[in-house]
Amino acid sequence: MAGVNGKKTEEALEHIKTAEKSLKTSLMKWKADYDIAADEYNKAALCYKGIKSYQECKDCFMKAADCYKKNSSLFSAAKCYEQATLVCKELGQLVEIADLSERACIMYQQHGSPDSGALCLEKAAKMIEQQHPDKAVDLYRRGMDVVLTEDRPRQAAEFCGKFSRLLVRLRRFDEAADAIRREISINQQGENLPAIGRLTVALVLVQLAREDYVAAEKAFKEWGNCCEVEEIQTLEMLLRGYDEEDADVARKALNSPFVKHMDVEYSKLARDLRLPSGLAQPASKPDVRENAAPSYKSVAKKEDEERGGGGGGLC
Repeated sequence: MAGVNGKKTEEALEHIKTAEKSLKTSLMKWKADYDIAADEYNKAALCYKGIKSYQECKDCFMKAADCYKKNSSLFSAAKCYEQATLVCKELGQLVEIADLSERACIMYQQHGSPDSGALCLEKAAKMIEQQHPDKAVDLYRRGMDVVLTEDRPRQAAEFCGKFSRLLVRLRRFDEAADAIRREISINQQGENLPAIGRLTVALVLVQLAREDYVAAEKAFKEWGNCCEVEEIQTLEMLLRGYDEEDADVARKALNSPFVKHMDVEYSKLARDLRLPSGLAQPASKPDVRENAAPSYKSVAKKEDEERGGGGGGLC
């Protein structure tokens, strides 16, 4: 194994040497040969990748990308940046993945391949969303913008849904509500009514998490006509529970099979949602105010008390 690694290392170094030589200029050679240099750095990167020398591999991919850019080979430059994101994953350099995928996307777009750029952003976001969900939100949002320029509402809605759910996980509910409304709007363009119905339920849950019952009710009134029967029944029960401050009714709605089988972030949100407190708390004794007006007594009761106490006097 050591022999194989040594051979691959030597091969990589030879490619690097050739690349560096092609970049040098002289009296007889006024311009660097970026095309040859880029190809040689790319070959060196693949050699290092084969023996898991990931840092050297990443460095060579970056140098190759730079040479491809200078040679106006934008698609090849984008490919090198994308390969570098995979190497960063192996190195545990997750923060750099977002930046490199953004660079790759720009190169793909400039080349006229926005679909490849959007796919690159999606792959990068999946790599980092567990450890860096906030950065993944930005990548999914960027991907949505890319596909919207190509008039692809269904694909844009998928991107929007991904960062909406991440915002819910991060408990950034104000942004999540805006994102879900955007997702609904995009699905309207694609005439995807079933998706709008499901998103209406999600939006109501998020508005309740914001403790904004009025906004939750408004969302249902605005989009409820796109909901299925089960969705309508669930939302009516849920909103009635919050309107009447009946925790049992609200809990029953939140525990419905439909809500439990929503996307995991929304089902978790429903599970953790704060229930209305009006009827959930045991009745407490009323506060007695000082100098309050006397309690009302019926005329008959007053006469009984006067007859009962008339003959006795004070003790």
